[in-house]
Amino acid sequence: MDVRVQDDDAVSLRTAKAALPLYITRIKVYPRAIKGLWRRVKWAALIGLLGIYYLVPWIRWDRGPNAPNQAVLIDLDGRRGWFFDVVIWPQEVYFVTGFLILAAFGLFFATSLFGRVWCGFACPQTVWTDLFMLVERLIEGDRNDRMRLDRAPMSASKAARKGLKHAVWLAIAAATGGAWVFYYVDAPTTLVKIFSGEASLEVYFCVGLLTATTYLLAGWAREQVCTYMCPWPRFQAAMLDEQSVIVTYQKWRGEPRGKHKAGASWDGRGDCVDCNLCVAVCPTGIDIRDGQQIECIGCGLCVDACNQTMDKVGRARGLIRWDTLASQEAKERGASGVAWRPVRPRTLLYAMLLVVVAAVIAGAFYLRTDTDLTIQRDRSPNFVRLSNGDIRNSYAVKILNKSRDERRLQLAVGGLPGAVLGFVGADLDASGGATRLLVHPDSVGTFRVFLTVPAAAAPTGSKSIEFVVRDEAGRDRASHDAVFVGPAR
Repeated sequence: MDVRVQDDDAVSLRTAKAALPLYITRIKVYPRAIKGLWRRVKWAALIGLLGIYYLVPWIRWDRGPNAPNQAVLIDLDGRRGWFFDVVIWPQEVYFVTGFLILAAFGLFFATSLFGRVWCGFACPQTVWTDLFMLVERLIEGDRNDRMRLDRAPMSASKAARKGLKHAVWLAIAAATGGAWVFYYVDAPTTLVKIFSGEASLEVYFCVGLLTATTYLLAGWAREQVCTYMCPWPRFQAAMLDEQSVIVTYQKWRGEPRGKHKAGASWDGRGDCVDCNLCVAVCPTGIDIRDGQQIECIGCGLCVDACNQTMDKVGRARGLIRWDTLASQEAKERGASGVAWRPVRPRTLLYAMLLVVVAAVIAGAFYLRTDTDLTIQRDRSPNFVRLSNGDIRNSYAVKILNKSRDERRLQLAVGGLPGAVLGFVGADLDASGGATRLLVHPDSVGTFRVFLTVPAAAAPTGSKSIEFVVRDEAGRDRASHDAVFVGPAR
C-alpha cells in the first residue's frame, strides 16, 4: 500500500517552488493538522502564554488607600510602573533597560542550545498565528478542504464560512488589543467605558491599531512575517554551531527516497517514502529535507509528521528529529553519534553574561532607596547680592518619596561653611526647632530653596556642594551634587 498525503495539488509545493521565477506573488500556505508530542507542546505553550497575556491585567493587588489595586499596571499618568509589590519610577528606567538586556542574552543562550526554540514555541507571531489557524481549521476544515473552498466559486455557503472566520479573527484581534491597553489603565473600569462609549480617544485608537495589526499579521501575513519582516532569522545563525540542537533530516538514512508498497523490500533504498507530509504540516511551507533554511522556525511539527509516517510503514522513528549537526555528520560516517555538549565556549559566554546582568540588576534592586533627590540650580541670574552683601543662589529641589507613608525630611547642605537654607511655597513642618519638608506618599515634593552665604565666606566663581536629605532619625536618605556660584574675582 502506498503511504502518501492525499492532497488535491497534483504537484508538490517543493516541485512547484523549483519552477517559479525570481519575482512572484505570494503562494498561500495551507498547513495540515497533525498530532504528536511537539504539537501538544505547542498547544501547551499557546494556552499558557495567552492565559498569562489575557488574565494578568485582571489580577487584583491590595496596596492600601490611594494606590491602584491592579497587580501589573504601567501608569503613564502617574509616571510609574506597578508590578505587585514593586514600583518602578521613571528615575529607575535602568531596571527596564537591564531586564531587556537580560532577555536578549537569555534569547542568545537559548538559541545557542536549542536553535530557534523561541520562534517555534513562544514568539507572539507564532502563538497568535497558531490560534488563528485553529479557528480557520475549525470553520473551513483541514488542508484539502480549505484548498477546495478557496478554489470554489463564491456561494452563500462559502461567504458564510469566510465571514464567520474573519469575524472570529477580528474578535480575537480586538481582545488582543484591549488586553494590551489594560496593562496601562485599570482593566475593569476601562472595559466598561469601552463598551459604553465613554473611553478616551487614545484608548479607542490603541485598541483599533492593535486589532488591525494582529488581524493582518496573524490572519493574512503569517509566514511572511517570519520570512521577510522579522530580523531574527538573519542573524540567529551566528549563535548556532554544530552542537546546537535543531530540527534535522537524516539524509544518510532517508535517501534515496521514493514510494513504497507494503511487503516490498527496503534493500537499496532509504526510509523516506516521499509522502510530503513534512511539507504539508509546515507552517511556512518548506521542505526540511532540503536542509536548514531561513524560513524554518524550529517548531518540530515535521518531526511529528515523519514519526507518524514511520509508524505506518514499520520503520524506526527519528528520520526527522531534533539533533545536532555534529551528531548527524558522525552518524553519516557510520559512527554511533557525538554526545551533545551543552557546555562550550559559546554557551559559557552567554551564561556568564546572563549571570553578570542578573547580578547587577539584583544588586541595584537591593541597594535602591525609598527616597530620591534632584537639584536644579537657577541660572538666571547666577546669583543675587542681598542688601547686606550676602550672596544667594536659588534651587528647584525635588524629593521623591517612594514609600507608602508621609515623610518629614530635613534638607542640609555640605561643603559650604556658613550657608543658610531658606524655603518658599512649600509644605513645611517647623516643629521642634527644625524645618522639615513634608512629602506625601508615592509622590514628588517640589520645593523652592534659597541658599545664602555671608559675603566674607562666599566663594569666588563656582564651588561644588552637596545637598543631603535626612529622615527624622537623622539618617541620610539621599544626596545630590550641585554647585554654588559667587561673584568673580
